[in-house]
Amino acid sequence: MNRKKWVRKLLMVTLTLTMIFPLLAACSNKNDVEPGQERVLRIGVLYGGYGGDDTYFRQQYTDVYEYANKGIRIEIVPAIDASEQRYDNPADGSRKEPDRAEALKKIMTSANPVDIVVTDASQFRNLVQDGMLKQLDPLIQQDKFDTSDYVPTVIDGIKAMGDNNLYGLAPTFYSQALFYNKTMFQEAGVNLPTDNMTWEDMFTLARRVSKGEGADRQYGFSFNRYRGGEPFWDIIQIYNPPLNLRVIDEKGEKMTVNSPKWETVMSTFAKLVSEKVIPGDNQDMDMSGGGEEYNPYSHDSFLSGNVGMVIGEYSYINSDLADAMKNAEKIKGFKKFDWDVVTVPSHPEAPGVAGGVSLNNIFSINQKSPNPDDAWDFIKFVNSEDWAKIRSRSSWEMVARKKFITPKDGANFNIAAFYTVKPVPPTSADPNELFIQMPNAWQVQEPGQTLFKDVVSGKKTSADALKEWETEGNQILQQLKKNSKDPVQGNVYGD
Repeated sequence: MNRKKWVRKLLMVTLTLTMIFPLLAACSNKNDVEPGQERVLRIGVLYGGYGGDDTYFRQQYTDVYEYANKGIRIEIVPAIDASEQRYDNPADGSRKEPDRAEALKKIMTSANPVDIVVTDASQFRNLVQDGMLKQLDPLIQQDKFDTSDYVPTVIDGIKAMGDNNLYGLAPTFYSQALFYNKTMFQEAGVNLPTDNMTWEDMFTLARRVSKGEGADRQYGFSFNRYRGGEPFWDIIQIYNPPLNLRVIDEKGEKMTVNSPKWETVMSTFAKLVSEKVIPGDNQDMDMSGGGEEYNPYSHDSFLSGNVGMVIGEYSYINSDLADAMKNAEKIKGFKKFDWDVVTVPSHPEAPGVAGGVSLNNIFSINQKSPNPDDAWDFIKFVNSEDWAKIRSRSSWEMVARKKFITPKDGANFNIAAFYTVKPVPPTSADPNELFIQMPNAWQVQEPGQTLFKDVVSGKKTSADALKEWETEGNQILQQLKKNSKDPVQGNVYGD
């Protein structure tokens, strides 16, 4: 009898287990692994935060991937620990700017190299030229990873830095467009701006909509929307880069401003300022908004109706412009107007290339990666349609996939203007890199600002001003060569 009971129990247990095992199998995740059995994916970034805090980067890129891939543990490896510099004393000369390129190469070639590197365009180009990145084209073809939906700004920009090959992918990008006051143009009877204008085309339109005097002056164009700015700095940062027009040579040893191209640029903008087609120094526009009652946008020359065209970033639409139009009736002294955007003007020598457009987070696979398969899987993830769909909700940056770039809240404007231009290809010695390595070299630009005002006022010709700038700038560089750690002391601008 006992034997029969034992057999009956055994059968019941067997049947129960037979039913449970499939259920457990169905509920189990194929990525479930025992602690300590994860594969480690190391991602190299240029800078690490204070105390090694990489929370922001993880929130943006890695948390969701780790959750979906339980067999992967991600380590963030900074090439430069920014927290170390907080203990340097600039006064005693102990502070030394790290070499960004060498720092990246170090974490890529160490005994435990990173699998992925995240770089800006300048560092990306250097790594491509040094053969340190894995070409992605074969992997894209092998996995049939669709890049046809990538906007020209991203895909063409990356290919241009890799001899028409892909050595990285960027899920987002930063871009600008030319905003224009449609109402102002229509009231003046002037043709509206269009995509793919040259700078001269745009200046012609700007002259036609400029009118008025004093605080009521209506300028045709401004490089930015903030009152009180000076065009000199925007010329260097936005207008000149597509021309590869530098202030200092690639070695950082001598000035390069005394040239026919620079003379043309300085003469062009000095004339535009003197004719009041573009605002000049801080006195050109009344900070109160043309004498009108103060409102939250009095500082904004475009929203205040003082400028017909202005270069602005994508986030401007969502942070200020759309909100102002929606609440126009609540804002005292504010006049609602119709607006739209077109591509930033370009030079005939560099058609379709615009300053102010950048790729700051390009994901690439280290040629020496010990884990290239997982590295490629991660890059596919952050560049996927699913990821782009979620990230497209951001009001501050644009995703690389065109189908998810749409105006928010039913707005209707030429959003393609933000993604059809190409970024300026970085040169072999990016001027920004020079200013990072020579932190006090920025001083060579200050004489140029003063001399530009002299040209505007008619005190000097462009040619004479540039010769003087070259001389004073070279004096500064010579002093910095003797002591690059400290700013140049005393008045070197004319005495």
